[in-house]
Amino acid sequence: MTLDEFVSDWQSDSPTLLVHTSGSTGKPKPMLVEKRRMEASARITCGFLGLRAGDTALLCMPLDFIAGKMVVVRSLVWGLRLMAVEPSGHPLKGLTESPTFAAMVPMQVYNSLKVEEERRLLRDIKHLIIGGGAVNSDMAEELRGFPNAVWSTYGMTETLSHIALRRLSGAEASEWYEPFDGVGVTTSADGCLVIDAPAVCAQPLVTNDIAEIAPDGRRFRIRGRRDNVVCSGGLKLQIEEMEARLQPHLNVPYMISKRPDDKFGEAVVLLAVTDDMESVCEVCRKHMPRYEQPRYFLAVSELPMTSTGKPARAEAMKLCAAMTSGK
Repeated sequence: MTLDEFVSDWQSDSPTLLVHTSGSTGKPKPMLVEKRRMEASARITCGFLGLRAGDTALLCMPLDFIAGKMVVVRSLVWGLRLMAVEPSGHPLKGLTESPTFAAMVPMQVYNSLKVEEERRLLRDIKHLIIGGGAVNSDMAEELRGFPNAVWSTYGMTETLSHIALRRLSGAEASEWYEPFDGVGVTTSADGCLVIDAPAVCAQPLVTNDIAEIAPDGRRFRIRGRRDNVVCSGGLKLQIEEMEARLQPHLNVPYMISKRPDDKFGEAVVLLAVTDDMESVCEVCRKHMPRYEQPRYFLAVSELPMTSTGKPARAEAMKLCAAMTSGK
């Protein structure tokens, strides 16, 4: 979808717009969302960040998904000046000045940090929000010293982008997400986050994210997704926690998945882009508890990712299920 096509859809008489989910756990699904709720979401974010009419906003994500659409909606609703660039892994490449506001996925931030001029532009963004995937500990540590506001977002297509932010930069950096005013959170019986955000979502939403609520009853942090649990030999192993355990020690692209196993029910599989899988195995043996260590290892040319830069977990499981040998 082009920018002109989206603006035309937004300005049409229809009270709804068609969007698609990201596809991180399967095929992207279409859904109709109400424009009035998208406008409410835009006002909440812009107001929270203190953006002003005339500020510049960078559009660097595809308009097929909610994150890109909401950048445009924020610009239209709040009077921001839109800076549209071709979606890519290097959204700041070729720019001569930083936008006031930008929304990026972690992959775009990671790439920008590796190029001196792009890193300078990234540091100069007044309000940077990062969504669509987890910000790992190395990136969080690097962003902590940035002079302006950097935030990790929490939300999904059903909540019309984010409903909570956590600060990554400065003295206010935190592991806890702070919901916007008017948003309440609880957990379900199985520990998943339940969101009550009437301005953007008509009904309370039970997510698949396993969450911990802070003692204040308001802030929360995410441990991982319920469908990213490996049930192996009677143990429930959280994929995101295993990936985080390896993150300081592996210097190749990797992700953890699972496959059916006759003995254990499900088995842990590690996918890696490497020509030296034995070294990867050694890292796992050294830095993971025995019960978490991958039973299978799969070398791939690239990790399966969605178009928005998230791990494509369902595709990874298909690759694992098709394996014909262990290591």
